[in-house]
Amino acid sequence: MSSNDQAAPSPVLELQGITKTFGPVVANENVNFDLYPGEIHALVGENGAGKTTLMRILFGMYRPNAGSIRLGGREVELKKPMDAIEHGIGMVHQHFMLVPSFSVLENITLGAEPGAGGLFDRGRAEEAARGPMERLGLALDPSTVTGSLNVATQQKLEITKVLYRGAKIIILDEPTAVLTPQETEELFVLLKKLAADGSSIIFISHKLREVFAVADRITVLRNGRTVSTTPARDLDASAVVAAMTGRSDVNLGRITRNAPEDDVVLSVSGLSTAKFEHDAALDSINFEVRAGEVVGIAGVEGNGQSALAETLIGTAAPLAGKIELAGTDLTRLAVSARRDLGLSYVPEDRHREGIPINGSVLEGLAAGTLRRHRGWNGLANAFPRALQAWGTDMISKYAIRTSGRNAKCHTLSGGNQQKIVMARELEEQPKCIVLAQPTRGVDLGAIEFLYDRIAEATARSCAVVLISADLDEILRLSDRVLVMYRGRMVAEETATETSREELGMHMTGAKALGTAA
Repeated sequence: MSSNDQAAPSPVLELQGITKTFGPVVANENVNFDLYPGEIHALVGENGAGKTTLMRILFGMYRPNAGSIRLGGREVELKKPMDAIEHGIGMVHQHFMLVPSFSVLENITLGAEPGAGGLFDRGRAEEAARGPMERLGLALDPSTVTGSLNVATQQKLEITKVLYRGAKIIILDEPTAVLTPQETEELFVLLKKLAADGSSIIFISHKLREVFAVADRITVLRNGRTVSTTPARDLDASAVVAAMTGRSDVNLGRITRNAPEDDVVLSVSGLSTAKFEHDAALDSINFEVRAGEVVGIAGVEGNGQSALAETLIGTAAPLAGKIELAGTDLTRLAVSARRDLGLSYVPEDRHREGIPINGSVLEGLAAGTLRRHRGWNGLANAFPRALQAWGTDMISKYAIRTSGRNAKCHTLSGGNQQKIVMARELEEQPKCIVLAQPTRGVDLGAIEFLYDRIAEATARSCAVVLISADLDEILRLSDRVLVMYRGRMVAEETATETSREELGMHMTGAKALGTAA
């Protein structure tokens, strides 16, 4: 190095030898991670790899069993989130922490309100918030009610909150989970600007396309340990997946399936509902799904997808319209009657609706289908031998990693819990299956396995309605894609002829084409 060369910068953050256990479970084991000034450092790994635990340690939510945290070269103890905030660390959670009924200014200053004697000094608050808002290009009236803002603007507001508190290190946990592709690109421009201005960013995501679009370096965790830390320019998606899973054969491309058949299995016409608590009302929905076809339903969450799933399976009643399965009108039938006629369902919340979380694996496999099993007498603790043998077969067939059929569902990973739900629903040999967020919280290896099972179902002429917030998943699996916006179907695209960007335009209502048929 010549005398004119600048010395290499020192890290602003060093996590060294971090170990954290919860009883016998080792969440982090001797993990190392560092962060440099103006760097965007991605942290990736499968579910359960230890990412969340590590960041909670950094934000003062957990105390490590071993290891050290150094900020600017000095070792610090972060015993609570306020300690982290005082040391210039801010965290933007995947699920926003904003109060919808509060104003923009009230949310920015919440917990750090300027004033004296318990009185809020609005003038000082607006002055203090102006700088962070301008850094993010957040041109809002501070009195605007937060609940009236779109999701992308609310996320900017979350980042404004941490800047207002003086954060120099910003942790972003799955920041694009509810954004369209266009909003994601806008976020990346913003993050790069913040980094150029001196902020250091930890970017946690399972979307590798986005990791490569924004990160300078990538650290991979697997089974609670650091596998590698590498400049992003020296990697590709396959290398990162191999590091995450320990496998080099994970398929990242489109799932190969047979072409759909001509017979219409599911027909929905004029379907309308009242408004749901956390979702838009359906407004005259029309679409069909043919035998062996996968129709993807895309849209920003909250635009009617949950309402559609619940109305199709019968847990919600429509105000108008008709639902037909293989020519039979299901519109006024109970859930059990729809299942008897060949409609299956994988719910988006497997813990609340999919499995008995405190029940056994066998109970999860048989839930809702017990009356079809000969010899069962109605007692959950008196399963006939044939049913027990069937459960063992299902565990093997669906590669469910468990100590046995009597193991409790809550002891299994998210991927294995989802395999229980998929096994139960697909083994019914349905004419049509509604899949709502089928791989949310599921590891890459399990995702690949579930995709193969979906492909097998379509080969048996099963029609599939795939509701997913993951556009890559929609495009990998679907034959056609329908886009929902404010409770309406605003577009229909052939999956192999469209793009994430085009779908994103539809998802924001910027390219509405009328009702898809």
